[in-house]
Amino acid sequence: MGNGKKPTTMTFETHNISSLLDKYIESIFYYNDFVPEHSIEKVIPTGNIFILIELDGYERKTFNNQLEPIGHFKNSWVSGMQQKHLNISAHKNSEMLIVQFKPFGAYPFLKVPIIELNNKVVQAENCFGESILKLREVIISKKIISDKFKTVEKWLLEIFDDKKIPPKNIIDFMKTLQSQPFSKHNELLKDYPKTSKNLIDQFKKYCGLTPKVFHRIFRFNTLLAKINQKQEIVWTDIVYETGYSDQSHFIKEFQEFSGFNPTQFIKNGYNDSVPNFLPLDK
Repeated sequence: MGNGKKPTTMTFETHNISSLLDKYIESIFYYNDFVPEHSIEKVIPTGNIFILIELDGYERKTFNNQLEPIGHFKNSWVSGMQQKHLNISAHKNSEMLIVQFKPFGAYPFLKVPIIELNNKVVQAENCFGESILKLREVIISKKIISDKFKTVEKWLLEIFDDKKIPPKNIIDFMKTLQSQPFSKHNELLKDYPKTSKNLIDQFKKYCGLTPKVFHRIFRFNTLLAKINQKQEIVWTDIVYETGYSDQSHFIKEFQEFSGFNPTQFIKNGYNDSVPNFLPLDK
């Protein structure tokens, strides 16, 4: 006999971002009644900064590679540019609203230097002040999801500083890194009109990481997309297609970004998982 309750269905909605913000923001999404089959997941870097706002009152944690808690987060927090995999808690019946910035998009919204967030997860008030705590309260008070999204957009527009918009050549170079294979990296550097040092300094200021690190992250995400749900994986072909110099370099980078070697990754069935989110204790 059942308990008379209907099974909960997860709600997941993405926001149609206004033209005033879509240059800087990749996505804004909301979910509720998420019931994962695991309690810890590994997140693979994407080259994005995220604002995460919990609407359920659950404390989230980050973990080291021994899966011991190393960070505790409530209300809202920011995940900076990550160069390596990150272990985070997953909770049943979660309700969250998340803002994902484009790789060059977060700087005009932050009150702190973007480079200070590299490889960190921090409470959001460190980056935005008390306004984000008030924002969370208003989001919770809104019962209609579209109103929650409108509230976030209004807040983002209020804190946006147009004096901190990245130069066009930096935005264009980032877009080029996203669209071009890593094998062309040195060639792209030569096409930049100023010095390599200038490019690196500008990237650190406006984006957090160096162009080379971003390009490596984009390459690895291209690799994940190639192997996701493939019936048969021939690693030598994947290595060649994604432009790694040799297999040992490929394995080293695979381990750095995912925490697993390629064989373990497939053995654990992660090529059937949502890319970038790997359940650790399913």
